[in-house]
Amino acid sequence: MNDELFLRGASVPMTKEAVRALALSKLNLRDARHMIDIGAGTGSVSIEAALHYPGLRVTAIERNPAALALLAENRTRFGCENIAIVAGEAPLPVEGEADAVFMGGSGGHLTALIDWAADRLRPGGRLVMTFILQENLAAALACLPHASLQLLDCQQVQVSALTALGSGHYFKPQNPVFVIACQKEEVHV
Repeated sequence: MNDELFLRGASVPMTKEAVRALALSKLNLRDARHMIDIGAGTGSVSIEAALHYPGLRVTAIERNPAALALLAENRTRFGCENIAIVAGEAPLPVEGEADAVFMGGSGGHLTALIDWAADRLRPGGRLVMTFILQENLAAALACLPHASLQLLDCQQVQVSALTALGSGHYFKPQNPVFVIACQKEEVHV
């Protein structure tokens, strides 16, 4: 979905289109019943997942009041009845297991959130995280084995968009983003 379709605020983060498409692909939502979006921001990931998979129950967690307002407006704008908005700071109680968890930000609680997400995931469930800081990338990769999460993929994405400049054009770069996809280990008896 095009980024311009979403209502946005000056200080509310949003996972951009190219990164969102990659993250949703890595979440592997085709057979998923429940997805948790930690730090939902404008709701772009939650909304695109909910629209593509109408049978998916999405729990969007957000702590920022301005972001919560935008998230609610975007949910209404796109008619996503399958998104439940939870106001608060993760980790917090969420009902039921999840098939997928997306983390677009950690609010300084990265390892606690990875452990929390791993506890919420059913065996074989996916956790996808995006970061712009190298320190968060390193910390997340170090935390995965302790949380019984298997690394599936780690990519750095750099996107540039054609932008007018005077009478010409150039490719305006966005921040590079790290995308980590991992899976909760299956229980073998």
